[in-house]
Amino acid sequence: MKNILVPTDFSDNSLRALKYAQVLFSSVECNFHLLYVGTLLDTKRDAESFEQVGGGPTDNTKGQLTDLVRESRRHSTEANHFFFALHEYGFFIPSIKKHIEEHKIELIVMGTKGANGIKGKVLGSNAGDVITKVQCNTLVVPEEVVLAKPREIAFPTDFNIFYSLHILHPMEEMIRLGHSKFRIMNAIKEDEVLNVEQRENKEQLSDFMEATFPGLHSFHTITNKKVKSAIQCFVESRDIDMMVMVAKNLNFIQQILFDSTVEQISFHTKIPFFVIHE
Repeated sequence: MKNILVPTDFSDNSLRALKYAQVLFSSVECNFHLLYVGTLLDTKRDAESFEQVGGGPTDNTKGQLTDLVRESRRHSTEANHFFFALHEYGFFIPSIKKHIEEHKIELIVMGTKGANGIKGKVLGSNAGDVITKVQCNTLVVPEEVVLAKPREIAFPTDFNIFYSLHILHPMEEMIRLGHSKFRIMNAIKEDEVLNVEQRENKEQLSDFMEATFPGLHSFHTITNKKVKSAIQCFVESRDIDMMVMVAKNLNFIQQILFDSTVEQISFHTKIPFFVIHE
């Protein structure tokens, strides 16, 4: 049984993320824990709503969450999917960490609107905080995602990390979910070559993929001065459906997600990011 945590604020993008997770894990027995974390302002507003209208089912955030769980159960076509409501008031990241521990969460699924405006960041503050501060694999789902399993998955890497089983097994699971092709890409500058450590890491990754998914993976080297531009070109030319990244390589993630703006990167509005933690 896979335990998945889905933070929600009842926005369209958070609901879209939940639907995407249901499609992605349609063949897997899952517990979906839907979490709403309210602020002190929500505490007051919910109390006033309860007093004024008698605590109807959709008059406060607890009622909204109950309705969301009920609707998710009613519209779920998978008999092996189960839904649970988690509601509390407090700070977002501590609440996430608490429920990961209590419910043995293996994956966080978060919706994001992506960037707003020409200088908007690719990730919202909550999604960014979860990736950098919470030690749990996280799937960030943009609002325009297609509700289908990925057929082409890209893994941009500089080969500067050792690919342990804690990294390889989540990759393997994601590939198997959609019987996907796995495209490993390295963006380098002109005349740049891999050092000894990078070559060893690449060989180790190649050996694993060849033993596990023969014929379903490929390596690609893109020469470009800017990593973001190289990845965008690769994603668009290959019709990539999902991107996998490793949280251990925060500098690399910083370049792709946190320093990227609408001007520089556009695929973030449609392609989910799967961030793996060791």
